[in-house]
Amino acid sequence: MKPFDQMSFHPLSEQIVSAIRKKTGINNTQFYRIVVASHLSNMASSMNVKLRLSPKETQAINFFGIALSASGTGKDYSMKIMEENVTNQFVERFLEETFPTHAEDNLPKLAVKRAARKASDPDTELDLVSTEYRRLGPPVYAFDGATIAAVRQFRHKLLMANLGALNMQVNEIGANLLSKQDELKAFIELYDGKIKTSLTKNTQDNARNEEIIGNAPTNMLLFGTPAMLLQTGSKLEENFHQFLETGYARRCFFAYYTGKGDQTQAKLTPEEELKQRFDTNTDTFLEDISEHFANLADLMYAHSEIIVPEAVLLESIRYKQSCEERASDFREHQIVLQQEMKNRHYKMLKLAGAYAFVDGSPEVTLDHLENAIKLAEESGKCFRNITIQEKPYEKLARYIASVGDDLTHADLDAALPFYPKVAGQRSDMLQMATAFGYRNNIIIKKAFNDGIEFLRGETLQKTILEKMVVAYSTDIATGYRNEHAPWDELHKLTQAQGMHWVNHHVHGGHRQEDNIIPGCNMLVFDVDGTVPLHTAKMLLEGYKALFYTTKRHQQDGQDRFRIILPTNFNLNLDAKDFKEFYRNVMDWLPFEVDEACGQRARKWLAHSFHHEYTDGELFDVLPFIPKTSKNDERKKVLETQQHHDNLERWVLNNSGDGNRNNMLLRYAMILVDAGFHETEIRHRVMDLNAKMPDKLDEVEILSTIMVSVTKAVAKRP
Repeated sequence: MKPFDQMSFHPLSEQIVSAIRKKTGINNTQFYRIVVASHLSNMASSMNVKLRLSPKETQAINFFGIALSASGTGKDYSMKIMEENVTNQFVERFLEETFPTHAEDNLPKLAVKRAARKASDPDTELDLVSTEYRRLGPPVYAFDGATIAAVRQFRHKLLMANLGALNMQVNEIGANLLSKQDELKAFIELYDGKIKTSLTKNTQDNARNEEIIGNAPTNMLLFGTPAMLLQTGSKLEENFHQFLETGYARRCFFAYYTGKGDQTQAKLTPEEELKQRFDTNTDTFLEDISEHFANLADLMYAHSEIIVPEAVLLESIRYKQSCEERASDFREHQIVLQQEMKNRHYKMLKLAGAYAFVDGSPEVTLDHLENAIKLAEESGKCFRNITIQEKPYEKLARYIASVGDDLTHADLDAALPFYPKVAGQRSDMLQMATAFGYRNNIIIKKAFNDGIEFLRGETLQKTILEKMVVAYSTDIATGYRNEHAPWDELHKLTQAQGMHWVNHHVHGGHRQEDNIIPGCNMLVFDVDGTVPLHTAKMLLEGYKALFYTTKRHQQDGQDRFRIILPTNFNLNLDAKDFKEFYRNVMDWLPFEVDEACGQRARKWLAHSFHHEYTDGELFDVLPFIPKTSKNDERKKVLETQQHHDNLERWVLNNSGDGNRNNMLLRYAMILVDAGFHETEIRHRVMDLNAKMPDKLDEVEILSTIMVSVTKAVAKRP
């Protein structure tokens, strides 16, 4: 089977969609495609066209759709265009000529059948049948609602005429879903053209109609805005999901557009809009297509059969198996998604038949099949977006991050209908929002002022290693040039003799705190003889870093060097928060660094001597950002470790499943470098291991770590 992305949409339908887009000025494509497909299927169903799948099997053509789109995105206008400019001539001819003529031909046949069954006079039965038919009221092509009794009554009229379809089109489904529960329950049965007879009391004034065995095609299009229907946590949303679970998920095509993204067309200039208003090409196309569709209402097409050739049917089976395979990938709780996927091929084939009908083709071609598959796959994407809606705490996190200012609980209560009124529930939701944010690059900060809690959020941007933020100059204070440097070429700056640089951009080129532009994606630390270079590399093993020696390196036998760590996210911190952030990171480091590094305007001097890169993970900034829950958690852990030195805390906090042995080995090797005796090293390693949550077996330490220690100690001068 051809890959889905190489398949194309139905050409004629796309022409109509294009015309609608020009008329509305909005590129709400998938919604318009569903609207067009619905109207095309209505015409095929009304003519009772069937698919011939085999010598013994046929399948009726019908269409169920749910199309959701934000207010102001052309929903009503697109429906109006279809009804008044596209299918108008078909509907007029069908109601005024085709349907009554076909009914007139079929009623005598129905009378003869009844007369034969009851051994009565055919003429008498014809009078009774004609009276019964007239009593059922005039035919309608489409309706927006009906009682169950009215649905049964109109279906009976269609069966008497042996033509036509039930076409329900409901606008603002969010407002009407609950009031139309009865009709929607009935339409589940009617999808296959049948519904069980309802037994009513038979009286002289209200005689029951004689049941007619047969199928009446049924079509349905529900459309409206998603805002009300998918309001998080509402009873209406719960009912809608139950409605999907009852069987509408697997029967419907879907469109879903929130009004965001790239679907809205670019704003036209006044000249372009004026030209478009006077452009008659679109109107001419719609007139031509309307006349073409009027011809499809000819009686010669009534009850016609469109053949599905074996080659096309084979591709349909391949698609069916593909859907079934993909359905098995869903988890147990994703029942509705699984149902839709598993049955996607069935509704797809019906749509392919509708495409063949409007194209005037006697058979479903491979192109028709692929056109229908293409729309079914796009529908599936929309359905997934409909069913996987954001939870209240997710919306809360995104809202706080989007505002970009301090918010109180009162602000959130006024802006968000779902925000809890009870303090305990608020706390729970905020906790979940914070946890969600942590997993989705959103930080939520808390601060108190005069006893009032303020919240502020920010969506973090991932660091792009090809765009490291730097500014540099040959002067200490002025002439700084802002650049985005590739990480693997950063050494060219750090080794440029006489060059000064900072890890922020500078406004106006003058390096001072007031001119610093927030935005940093790498940390810089000065190590001034507090730890050997090779020890620092050992401790920071697993992190991506750049080490380079400074001008005073080894002047008195001490290692002096600089460490640059690229961060996983860009940090937009003011001077106060940046200083606190650096303080947090320095508390985490297992060796001392220059505390002046925490100044945003701090500059570093390049030096051409030794440099080297180490590969590994980007430094995770999230546990160190001030006023966040992750930072609070980290501080609580540190409070319990006050009796440990920095190195011991480092080993404890960086040990986990799979690396405990490695971290203890690093700890031991550092003690070797520091000149400790083997016995003292063993004692310290054993003591630290005992404080680990999941400590190593003593035998393992002696047979691995201490063997390495013995060898290292033996090599010391």
